[in-house]
Amino acid sequence: MSDNSIGTPEQLRDPNYTPPLAKAIPLGIQHVLAMFVSNVTPAIIIAGVAGFGFGAPGMDIGAIVYLIQMAMLFAGVATLIQTIGIGPVGAKLPIVQGTSFAFLPVMIPAMLGAGTAGLGGLMAGVMIGGLFHAFLGLFVGRIRFALPPLVTGLIVLMIGLALIKVGIQYAAGGAGDFNMSKPTWGGLSNWFQALVVILVTLGLKFFARGLLSVSAVLVGLIAGYVVAYIMGDVNLGNVGNAGWFALPSPFKFGFDINWAIIIGMCLMAFISAIETVGDVSGITKGGAGREATDAEVTGATFADGLGSAIAGVFGSLPNTSFSQNVGLIAMTGVMSRHVVTIGAIFLIICGLIPKVGAVINTVPIQVLGGGVIVMFGMVAAAGASMLSDVNWNSRNMVIFAVSLSVGLGLQQVPNAMAFLGDTAKILMTSGLLPAAFLAIVLNLILPEDLG
Repeated sequence: MSDNSIGTPEQLRDPNYTPPLAKAIPLGIQHVLAMFVSNVTPAIIIAGVAGFGFGAPGMDIGAIVYLIQMAMLFAGVATLIQTIGIGPVGAKLPIVQGTSFAFLPVMIPAMLGAGTAGLGGLMAGVMIGGLFHAFLGLFVGRIRFALPPLVTGLIVLMIGLALIKVGIQYAAGGAGDFNMSKPTWGGLSNWFQALVVILVTLGLKFFARGLLSVSAVLVGLIAGYVVAYIMGDVNLGNVGNAGWFALPSPFKFGFDINWAIIIGMCLMAFISAIETVGDVSGITKGGAGREATDAEVTGATFADGLGSAIAGVFGSLPNTSFSQNVGLIAMTGVMSRHVVTIGAIFLIICGLIPKVGAVINTVPIQVLGGGVIVMFGMVAAAGASMLSDVNWNSRNMVIFAVSLSVGLGLQQVPNAMAFLGDTAKILMTSGLLPAAFLAIVLNLILPEDLG
């Protein structure tokens, strides 16, 4: 779709074109609204499973607000690296970066009950994994053969399946024994608020158009938040204590070596790199009607890794390209990287204002649960969609069956491999990594004419 008030069709396909500011600013903010909830949710989840999130016995409001603040700030910084570029780093395309759900299945078991003391090891893993991710940019095109839709679809499906349990726990009143032991856990009021979010989100997604449809999850969360406030479940007490401006602190949580996280982050870098290659191809095809160049693919992968490494230095989680924004570019028909740059600046401004993070932290866990049920379900659905391109012969069915059974089984029975050391056990019980490993290896070694 093209809009001559924004530019000619040729201009709209040009990444270097800048639309009039009156149009560019709303378009940039629209990109932020499409990814905002997905971007801050991983920080809230990690704080919750680690035991210092809102309502936990070891609650640390300062730490959780800082994590949320950095999620916004470094999503903006990583996006600027992509859109503006630094030499060969950055695709110089309208790619939106944000905190990735993909890494959660690795981070959750490693951070379970670790408190803020575990953040030093997490951030070291983010930094080292980010540098490894950037290194993959040197030969990312050469490893694509090992990741056909059978493998990538299974991996994305496993990410969604690993997280759906978290969504249900949140909608019921929160994860962790401290939440699940509350008499209100699983109660009707919690589920009512979660269902308000789900119903509003679905209503807007199916029946609204434009900005309301794009930001359906965000609007759904706002509706659930209003309902929760009326029901007395919103606590604004800590918002007044948050500052109006704060700069990030390097090595805020220290630097500790946690091999389970480091290895997990490096392995997940392969998946994130391939996802970014797909997003770059989707943007150039949907927005400009052409294939992505080698320089664009390589630059995007460099930026992915560098953005994550910088984020880890300042206490933020790993970043990757956001696929929902690829669809937004195809919908608006505006290929301008400068529009996304405006969105990145908006994210950076939000990230420098702790009060924004403090307000986000007041969202009741059951309200957030309604949103993440939709988001995590969409991740699983995206994996299923990718698997629709697979030729389901007996060979591919065997690969899928074995990989899914082992991965999902280890995830559901985390003590099944008690003989392993702590590091290996964390990697195996994520479910995602053994499933990915099996799928990749079996796809490479099994003959094409099996059965």
